[in-house]
Amino acid sequence: MEIKRDVYLDRLVSSMWNGQVKVITGIRRCGKSYLLHVLFKNYLLEKGAMPENIISIELDLLRDIRFRNPLELSSFVVSRIKDKAEKFYLFIDEIQLSDEVKNPYNPEGKKITFYDVLNDFREYQNLDVYVTGSNSKMLSSDILTEFRGRSDEIRVHPLSFAEFLSVYDGEKSDAFEEYCFYGGLPFVLSKSDEAGKMEYLSTLFSEVYIKDIVERKKIEREDVLSKILNLICSSVGSLTNPRKIADTLRSKEKTEVSDVTVSSYIKHLEDAFLISEAKRYDVRGKSYFDFPSKFYCEDVGLRNARIGFRQQEMTHIMENVVYNELKIRGFLVDVGVVYSRELNQNKNSVRVPREIDFVASKGGKKVYVQSAFALQTEEKTASELKPFSLTGDSFPKIIVRGDIRKRWYDENGILNIGITDFLLDKNLF
Repeated sequence: MEIKRDVYLDRLVSSMWNGQVKVITGIRRCGKSYLLHVLFKNYLLEKGAMPENIISIELDLLRDIRFRNPLELSSFVVSRIKDKAEKFYLFIDEIQLSDEVKNPYNPEGKKITFYDVLNDFREYQNLDVYVTGSNSKMLSSDILTEFRGRSDEIRVHPLSFAEFLSVYDGEKSDAFEEYCFYGGLPFVLSKSDEAGKMEYLSTLFSEVYIKDIVERKKIEREDVLSKILNLICSSVGSLTNPRKIADTLRSKEKTEVSDVTVSSYIKHLEDAFLISEAKRYDVRGKSYFDFPSKFYCEDVGLRNARIGFRQQEMTHIMENVVYNELKIRGFLVDVGVVYSRELNQNKNSVRVPREIDFVASKGGKKVYVQSAFALQTEEKTASELKPFSLTGDSFPKIIVRGDIRKRWYDENGILNIGITDFLLDKNLF
């Protein structure tokens, strides 16, 4: 079963031979290796590349473990390409597993890392370099400094609903229900039984994600890390901050932990692409709030697995799906805050904050999005619409709904659109 991932493949193709290191990032098991070693490799072969000129190194496999030493990696690759007229392609998987080693010519000086080796590879005009990695701190955050601005990052996410549906054998409505329950990790689609899907998703945390973080970050309190992850997964889309989480752990879990530790562990979860923070943004004041923020899971199937496939509130799951879709489409996504003057119980005029689920920005574009599983009453509808009237601008405004199929605009130009229609319309924005 071949899953087309044309958005990412097109980005790889357009960046070929541009002198940059192509860094493909994303959560482990989201399809980075498949994109590189199957889809992109097949593209190269179809365009005439010779198989022996595509050098593949997978640092998470025992056969290539020696190449975690950057000096070994450099020696091997250079021996293959030096003084050759042909073009070569270098694929390196899970680059964050690379070691730091002493400089043999200056043992007390700065250690040699994979950044040094990849920068050196750029000097070879007959080599085009592609690497994958599953840790944003080692890769995304350091790209500009360590690669000196000479790299392209291609962020890969779990399957979008459109990608999921393209290989799903069944009705669209059934596909959406399964997507909201099991998520979009590609390997889930190869499992035919429900028990197998649940076990696979649950095992990923203990055997891959948590294990990776604990080993790489030398975590002393794995129990605290797990409890923080559980809290975030069970309350996606809720406002929170490290202090609130620490207070909850102390009061409900009887676990003593500092705000600083919670903040540090949240960063580790973000670096592993397990969760993503959406900051609150004052739409009219054009400034960010330090806290609280909202957190969303990179994959709703993983979220569901983490809480034992309980708490299947479609309101929150759909909100997470909408957030992920906006991120997949390349938007910077914030939580919007606008203010209105309203009378309190004492008939005094007070400034009341109203929330817009998502303010999605890309380049000069901006769109306001509300996620509403169902608008069953006029009061609920008015509550969802109210923040849109307070933005003070004319950027597009959308309500994504779970209770309609046919899209329509209201008298204020606000688009009401069904969730599957929203997820499948490539030209919506």
